[in-house]
Amino acid sequence: MNFFDAQDQARRASRRLVAAYIVATIAIVAGVTAIVGFALFNFTEAGYGTTIGQFTNQQAGILIGTAILTALFILGSSLFKTAVLSAGGGRVATSMGGTLVPADVRDPLRRRLRNVVEEMAIASGVPVPEIYVLEEESSINAFAAGYTPSDAAIAVTRGTLELLERDELQGVIAHEFSHVLNGDMRLNIRLMGVLFGIMVLGLIGRMIVRGGHHTSIVSSRRNRGAPVVLIIGLGLVILGAIGVFFARIIKAGVSRQREYLADASAVQFTRQTDGIANALKKIGGYHEGSLIKSTDPEEVSHMLFGTGASFSGLFATHPPLVERIQALDPHFKEADFPRIDRREYRPRVSADEARTGFAADVTTALARGGSAALAESIAETVGQPENEHIEYAQQLRQSVPESLYEAAHSAEFAYLLTIALILHRDNDSVERQFTLVKEQLGIERTRIVQRYYDELQSTGEEYRLPLLAIAFPALKLRPAPELSYLVSLATRIIELDGKVDLYEFCFYRILMSNLGQAVDPSGRRSAVRSRRKHLQAAAIDLLRVLADYGHDSEKESAAAFASGVSKLGDWARVYDYRSDRDYTVPVLDRSLDILLGLNLKGKESLLRAISATAAHDNRLAIAEAELIRAVCATLNYPLPPILVHRQFGVSSNS
Repeated sequence: MNFFDAQDQARRASRRLVAAYIVATIAIVAGVTAIVGFALFNFTEAGYGTTIGQFTNQQAGILIGTAILTALFILGSSLFKTAVLSAGGGRVATSMGGTLVPADVRDPLRRRLRNVVEEMAIASGVPVPEIYVLEEESSINAFAAGYTPSDAAIAVTRGTLELLERDELQGVIAHEFSHVLNGDMRLNIRLMGVLFGIMVLGLIGRMIVRGGHHTSIVSSRRNRGAPVVLIIGLGLVILGAIGVFFARIIKAGVSRQREYLADASAVQFTRQTDGIANALKKIGGYHEGSLIKSTDPEEVSHMLFGTGASFSGLFATHPPLVERIQALDPHFKEADFPRIDRREYRPRVSADEARTGFAADVTTALARGGSAALAESIAETVGQPENEHIEYAQQLRQSVPESLYEAAHSAEFAYLLTIALILHRDNDSVERQFTLVKEQLGIERTRIVQRYYDELQSTGEEYRLPLLAIAFPALKLRPAPELSYLVSLATRIIELDGKVDLYEFCFYRILMSNLGQAVDPSGRRSAVRSRRKHLQAAAIDLLRVLADYGHDSEKESAAAFASGVSKLGDWARVYDYRSDRDYTVPVLDRSLDILLGLNLKGKESLLRAISATAAHDNRLAIAEAELIRAVCATLNYPLPPILVHRQFGVSSNS
């Protein structure tokens, strides 16, 4: 299953969830209205001496108002809970008692966790998420939360840190990254919102019943008002219980399917089954298993690596533990669970967690066999990192120059490193940019930016985007006004020479995309509706920019454009390259804004088209690969690093 199939499956699950939610809401509204009618008819003067039909006609306003208010209350509760959860994965992690792992952490186990998460993020092509540890939880468990990859948080329990070896931890983190990449985090937020909206009526009913337990239901016909509230409270408790029952079944059915997919994806990412399989085996052999104690596991069970509780049967949000293990290790039997004693066990923190020296070339071979293979390798790896990407990411992380690596992990210096990354590589332009930086930031901070810039000039271009990804958590720690100023300063820097080249555009666009998603994870501020003809025109303009940028002659550009157009469908074949056009960055910027409105099918076709265009000449400049990554980041495609050995077509020329 590729990225787009997984996303489509998650969206279909969301649509089924919405349909079930609507049905459940209608049923609950009808039930509440019936309970209110029953209580008024039997325990107030309104029902005295009337038939049910007469009573219904007389009290129609009250009954209709009850139905409307109940529906609005359920919907409002769900929207409120969803909005709270959509504020960021870190919000969910802290609400469960999570402690943020700082970027410059020194503790060996937490440093190992951060290394594994950073490597997985670089391999996946997404910003490094916030990392949390549930310090009060000694069980083995983990979860991913957030609304978008740029807003994600990864959390693990303290038991996960202390009981898992590195390859087992990597398997767990790979499982959680699958949830990030496959759209499961957003689905989980909706599940939690739906469950809360249905459950809240039952909670209110219990409060009413507890508050009125001294009220006698037996009363005279002249004093029938006293039990009405108590009857309504009891009815809400019953309806809430029924609603939660069915909500749990819906949640469990959706979640079990996604867990099997995440386990399989973790194996694909790491190219070995032992890591995640052994982590699951340790859960089965550990007396605390995956139990979560500090929060209600009912609300969060569907987003955890392990069940978090003892749910079974219809309510189980995860497949049975033995079945999950047997899907990875067919020979496993329940009697084979290892005995895990936390008092006697200490994981090994190997020497590979230490930083190593700078490596001049960390590219590896992935796609060979001509432009078609190269184009397909780019398209097929979206949301599907493989072991080559993880090995590449581990090697790259270990070989980043020490000063740049430390700067990326510092809340203070990540800001300055980001500015150094944006600066132009042309000496004539960069002098004026440094003058602007000095005016805005002062002499001392400009010297630091200069030092970072000089070091970046001597490193490979392949380090730039990973450094930006690593720096992202530290950037998010800065106050919102400073981030707004960073974006403003970045805009002024790249526009200083009167033009914006594609190198500068790549970093600016990725920075804007990731920070924008972090500030507004739900995407409400950037949502754009575009008509079909505008989407088609934007796609054609994007291919023209790519064809013009990545090829030396008009003939090659036209051929590359034709290769890309062939992936879009028959409608696109009427367009030609039109070499007389001015293919500027503003054209590219405007096209990407419009293309945000594409559906999944359109996004998949567009990705294959831009891959075919860039790979037509069987050469891929690193700057050209960066441009593809910028396009993908803008359109929310988590594209792993494009790993093609230099002799098979990667060029450092821009």
